[in-house]
Amino acid sequence: MSPGSLYVEGIGWWSPRLPGWELARAVLRGERSAPPTAAARPIAALLPSTERRRAPDAVLVALEVAMAACAMAGREPKTLASVFASSYGDLAVTDYLCETLAKTPAQLSPTKFHHSVHNAAAGYWTIATGALTPYAALAAATHTFGTGLLSSIVQLAAEPTPVLYVAYDVEARGPLATMVRSRGLLGVALVLTPERTTASRARLTWRVIPGAGEPSLPRAENLEHVAGNALEGCLALFEALAGERPRTVTQSLGPQMLLELGVEPCE
Repeated sequence: MSPGSLYVEGIGWWSPRLPGWELARAVLRGERSAPPTAAARPIAALLPSTERRRAPDAVLVALEVAMAACAMAGREPKTLASVFASSYGDLAVTDYLCETLAKTPAQLSPTKFHHSVHNAAAGYWTIATGALTPYAALAAATHTFGTGLLSSIVQLAAEPTPVLYVAYDVEARGPLATMVRSRGLLGVALVLTPERTTASRARLTWRVIPGAGEPSLPRAENLEHVAGNALEGCLALFEALAGERPRTVTQSLGPQMLLELGVEPCE
């Protein structure tokens, strides 16, 4: 693909130590310390209370950051095409299903099974917002964040209207935790547009770089806030979005490919 550019209008972020972009931005910039105690589950106020109580963490964090990004951008959620990305889906639910099937299969919860599908968060989002716009749900293991972002860029190129990009991962549990490395809870979202608007926060220039290479690393003092989550590699980009100076970062697309991003604040 030819190199190009796009703009970031809205940003969503949620992790237990940094529950919200305004707090996360200040901490990533070194302006304040993270709270000493972790926050409770994401609120996901978009959902009715009954749905919110039974929804798993993966759905709650995805909807929380998606709504935050749309609110910052001043965009009506149901009007946006979307890309949802999760490295492995909801590993806690998958662990429950495997254990129940092995021990007491007759007690398997239909609701839990419903939550195990990889596009569960995207499904909740489209139903709750009434969105009839296209969406994609994808996974690419340790290359998920960059792959999902590139998919969003392709969507913008194919249809030059705003796109919502949401990425999230939860903690691995049970035997799966010995095979899949993911700790804690992390959700991020971006509202991306093809042209600059009054709401634009940053301009992103991008290009795909073939060949082996290492993705950008965040600062060590920031990494501790999300260390071990399958999406921790996205932190370098959000550090750049939090900053006031232009910066170039790279995200992994695979063993032999990188996505290079030039981040230039609009504010």
